[in-house]
Amino acid sequence: MRASLRLLVVPLALLACRAPAPSSAGLRSAGPAIPARRAVTFPDGWRFKAGEKAAFGDRFMIASNQVLASNAGSEIVEAGGNAVDAAVAVGFALAVTYPVAGNIGGGGFMVIRMADGRSATIDYREIAPLAASRNMYLDAAGNPTNESIIGYKASGVPGAVAGMAEALSKYGSMSLAQVMAPAIRMARDGFVVDSSLYYSLRSSSGYLGRFDAKDVFYDNGEPLKPGTLFKQPALARTLQQIADQGPSAFYRGTVGDSLVAAMQRGGGIITKRDLEQYTALWRTPIKSTYRGYTMFTMPPSSSGGIVVTETLNILEAAGDSLPTWGTAAYAHLLGSAYQRAFIDRNSKLGDPAFVNVPLEQLTSKRYAQSLAKTIDPDRKTPTPSDGAQIVDGMHTTHYSVVDDKGNAVATTTTLNNGYGSAVYLKNVGFFMNDEMDDFASAPGKPNMFGLVQGEANAIAPGKRMLSAMSPTIVLDPQGELLLVVGAAGGPRIITATSQVILNVIDYRMTLADAMRAPRLHHQALPDTLMVETNGLTTEAEAGVRRIGHAVRYLGGLANVNAVMRVAGGWEGVSEPRVGGTGGTSAR
Repeated sequence: MRASLRLLVVPLALLACRAPAPSSAGLRSAGPAIPARRAVTFPDGWRFKAGEKAAFGDRFMIASNQVLASNAGSEIVEAGGNAVDAAVAVGFALAVTYPVAGNIGGGGFMVIRMADGRSATIDYREIAPLAASRNMYLDAAGNPTNESIIGYKASGVPGAVAGMAEALSKYGSMSLAQVMAPAIRMARDGFVVDSSLYYSLRSSSGYLGRFDAKDVFYDNGEPLKPGTLFKQPALARTLQQIADQGPSAFYRGTVGDSLVAAMQRGGGIITKRDLEQYTALWRTPIKSTYRGYTMFTMPPSSSGGIVVTETLNILEAAGDSLPTWGTAAYAHLLGSAYQRAFIDRNSKLGDPAFVNVPLEQLTSKRYAQSLAKTIDPDRKTPTPSDGAQIVDGMHTTHYSVVDDKGNAVATTTTLNNGYGSAVYLKNVGFFMNDEMDDFASAPGKPNMFGLVQGEANAIAPGKRMLSAMSPTIVLDPQGELLLVVGAAGGPRIITATSQVILNVIDYRMTLADAMRAPRLHHQALPDTLMVETNGLTTEAEAGVRRIGHAVRYLGGLANVNAVMRVAGGWEGVSEPRVGGTGGTSAR
């Protein structure tokens, strides 16, 4: 049986380095006029109020899940760096201050859109070690074990260091040493533990107590207390080596040697050859349109860009406008569009080096029109039920960056589960991922996020596991940067990211309301419309049940961080479900 997984409640720090409130004079131009925002009414009992304010910056904005990491990015922009420089600074800083998901032992995806019109995506997803095999996580009866989740065998070859260094070398303006300086300083000199880290460690004590993290993040079994100055000398040495020597320190040097030695001691399968052969890949962005707006997002090995694009194409094909927000018709149409896109995701997508992904078909308007015609407004279309359950995890992290020149970066990075595989490499100071669970260990059976996937995502040596990460950049109909957005939360990354986009474009919500609005999710299997608790009115719930949907309420669906252009500058919101705007930094 798979190990049980935990919901970590990770409230954000509430301190932020904020810009002055906007005034009527002195603000830089932010492009053409933006359509007026509309007020929204949330259901009775919903946990958030409408009409709250977002953080504002008239020059630049960074939104992440950890304010010290956002401030690291701000420091780089203030020193003359661009959005890519700042994004890399935030990424390395998250490895220090947000170890539940920030990492150098995992991987991720980055979407870049420069102010001069250049766009790019970089895939630094983890890779299955060369010793991996298709059935390596199955027991004698053919059922998945927990070895893809916990322990040394759960890790893919990390890509974070290679990916961030490669992005910097092509689109950055500073050296690796410059952008890593804030992270190195916080690891070496320490940072003050906040309630976010304390509660996260307390919730994970049983999980992390299995390996060496218990000796670093706990004192006699008690987690680091708020107010503690936490220094990480081993991580500081590792980061300094990377800053001095480049990614070769990780993949061909002493850091990698220490990683491989730990794998050998613990029964893992990552070798020196795996590290030496790792390459981050530049890929062509998925460029699509929705009601005149343009989106740049990730192609495979992430499924996010395809599924977001396919869903929005279905919604566009279904009519000139969406049903009234929050109604049964809205929930049914949105859930049905997700259901169809996820059926394609789960059966057709995988690493394009191993699978012939029908990218053009799945992102085409014509194909979406054919799917939209199958949606009956009065009756739900069933998908086969297998009883799969979805867990309440949000342990990826996304950050959105816009600099003072209008360059933008959307980055999503992960260890997969909170603190990854729980394996902490004490000599080099970081956690290893458990991304091997994102493969279909047993095609046709659910992984820890309840996803039932097919042969396209089966394990193979050197293969990138399919992801749901969906970093996205949106331009308005005039071609001006409008929105930088992405999320954490397993497959719910896709639905949460797309709903913020819909809330901004179709329903003209402010960014604060778009982020606080109730979310829903459908991933084909289990065949259930998942909704945040109190996220439907009584009337809407009765309506979707009459149409035939099973409804399951969850405490929270995904963890989004977003930046949006507004009159005179930028607004930023870090996920309200885990603390509000405390993860933003702006000038």
